[in-house]
Amino acid sequence: MKKRAFLNLVSFSMAGFFILTTYRAGAGNEPPKKKYNVLFIAVDDLNTDLGCYGNTFVKTPHIDRLAKRGVKFDRAYTQFPLCSPSRSSLLTGQRPDVTGIYELQTHFRRNLPDIVTLPQLFKNNQYYSARVGKIYHYGVPGQIGTDGLDDPISWDHRINPKGRDKAEESLIKNLTPDRGLGSALAWRATEGTDDEQTDGMVANEAIKLLEQKKDEAFFLAVGFYRPHSPYVAPKKYFDMYPVETVPLAREIENDFDDIPDAALFTKPANWGLSRADRQEALRAYYATISFMDAQVGKLLDAVDRLKLADHTIIVLWSDHGYNVGQHGQWMKQSLFENSARVPLLIAAPGGVKGKTSGRTVELLDIYPTLAELCQLSPPQALQGKSLTPLLKKPDAKWDKPAYTQVRRNQFFGRSVRTERYRYTLWDEGKAGEELYDHDKDPDEFHNLAKSTEHASIRNELLALLKKGYPALSQGQ
Repeated sequence: MKKRAFLNLVSFSMAGFFILTTYRAGAGNEPPKKKYNVLFIAVDDLNTDLGCYGNTFVKTPHIDRLAKRGVKFDRAYTQFPLCSPSRSSLLTGQRPDVTGIYELQTHFRRNLPDIVTLPQLFKNNQYYSARVGKIYHYGVPGQIGTDGLDDPISWDHRINPKGRDKAEESLIKNLTPDRGLGSALAWRATEGTDDEQTDGMVANEAIKLLEQKKDEAFFLAVGFYRPHSPYVAPKKYFDMYPVETVPLAREIENDFDDIPDAALFTKPANWGLSRADRQEALRAYYATISFMDAQVGKLLDAVDRLKLADHTIIVLWSDHGYNVGQHGQWMKQSLFENSARVPLLIAAPGGVKGKTSGRTVELLDIYPTLAELCQLSPPQALQGKSLTPLLKKPDAKWDKPAYTQVRRNQFFGRSVRTERYRYTLWDEGKAGEELYDHDKDPDEFHNLAKSTEHASIRNELLALLKKGYPALSQGQ
């Protein structure tokens, strides 16, 4: 079905939503006296190597502080582990097979010209809608300071900072010199202050907008560039991680014996880097996480200083996860857990605080969640599910799996994640399949897809995968 026809045929129904007139304590059946604001924090290429997610080595005190203000989703997943497909899906509320975005060049409006995006929904409902930094896709570092593949009609105001990290690109050390800086293990520990870096500028510009618009209803999207490669941050953040102490991913002998070749993005494993080079790269990745975390802290401080917390929803998400040596893989574009799983934190006024939800959720669920919390009605059907029940009761009954896909040249890998299992099919099975039991094998070392003992589980998950991806049932 053509995408325009899809939009014309579907209509949004609030039947599946509970209007949150009682979400705020004491509100009864009265509408909120003041509209909820939204502070929408996007982080580029961030995995769950965070303190609040159990990584005690990486220092992220401010994201950890945000986790204490709301709900941390422990099993949240991207729809496509690549920047533009993921962001296009989240911001339109449609899966990649509907947006038709599987790479980094095509704008989603070529396929969905009339769709109303998440920020556009707020803009259309008399919210001030602004973007600082990267929300829709553009290349890092090449397009820093530009609009890239932005969507102008989503915003009232757009700001594209460009800092010292961009100006000093020639000084960056590239451990994989045959790869461009945006997809390389490359880093630089800079002199100077946070405020001279692009992400420091992003935080400062966002704070200015918070100060200017604190008395208006706003949807403020703040897009940080780090820890996306090249890993650039002030030297003090590198000093937090002595290179010889950096722990590398666990490895086992004969790990690749039961992994389909299609599952591997990084070839050869670890791009042939030595242990010392890998520690150097991972140290830099972690340093940029701590640098970005400090910028998040500035935003949280501003929210509190301006007394916005009691009517501002704060969402922090990453567009996908990030491999840091698991199975010899680096970065994204794989369907292993580290690439598909993302951090997702939501702090909403009236919601529970400091709780963790173990339910399987998707980035696709953010659009309907914010629409419901703010009592807005999108004009098209959304393919995600509102997370508001989990914001009130993180262990509420929930039977929704999470789906992630990736493209390998002319075929797809498609994966379904339940709370216990991950099942992945490559090229409809012609290029292999994978089944992992996360209760017993959280590192995904033992592929059970051909195990007779797990045949019934495999068949159940295959049926679930086909339910999530109708193209599989149609042989596409």
